[in-house]
Amino acid sequence: MNQFQAEIIDPAVKGTLNVLRSCARVDSIKRVVVTSSIISTLFTGTPLTPDVIVDEMWFSDLDVCKELKHWYAISKTLAEQAAWKFAEENGIDLVTIHPGLVLGPLLQPNLNLSMEMILKLIQGSPIYPSPYRLVDVRDVAHAHIQALEVPMANGRYMMVGRVTHDNEILKFLCQNYPAMHLPEKSEDYKYEPTYHVSQERAKSLGINFMPWELSVKDAIESLKEKGFLHF
Repeated sequence: MNQFQAEIIDPAVKGTLNVLRSCARVDSIKRVVVTSSIISTLFTGTPLTPDVIVDEMWFSDLDVCKELKHWYAISKTLAEQAAWKFAEENGIDLVTIHPGLVLGPLLQPNLNLSMEMILKLIQGSPIYPSPYRLVDVRDVAHAHIQALEVPMANGRYMMVGRVTHDNEILKFLCQNYPAMHLPEKSEDYKYEPTYHVSQERAKSLGINFMPWELSVKDAIESLKEKGFLHF
């Protein structure tokens, strides 16, 4: 635990508080938007069955996260808790955004964790278990702008356009990128119901989620352009 405390948890919490302390010292800053994660909501101990809708009232339970040894979830949950506590104590108008796996075109030359997921999936070694909570990077960027500029914006906003399984993504890739030579079994995929993530509050910000297929296609094209993927 000590290793993860120093490498993952402390930087997340201390980094968030450092930024908020700086904001609290500037009178002209009227609102702060923090990028959190869907991870800070999912691990409650409630089974995520197809009839479940995860919304902004969900908060990950630290004991559940520790039992699962999900250190990243612990870091994001503690960082969000610290942000809300600091905001309340210091009169900061805080909004938090909670995206899933962010796909779409890369701006930077290096590979981030979300895009690594799609690359590993293509290569046959997925690093995350299904289901995947997908959202387009352009929707996430738009949500941040809206959260800052819309006067009535407040609280938490879930940002997930689609919850799906790896095989649905692979089937889509097989149909649209046959040169990849992905496993043929992906063609036989039948949709498996998953839980859902509420989009109601996100849509109240003016977010109209892009189709997940477009996000995946743009992610593939970006991975090719940046030299991470060759076919």
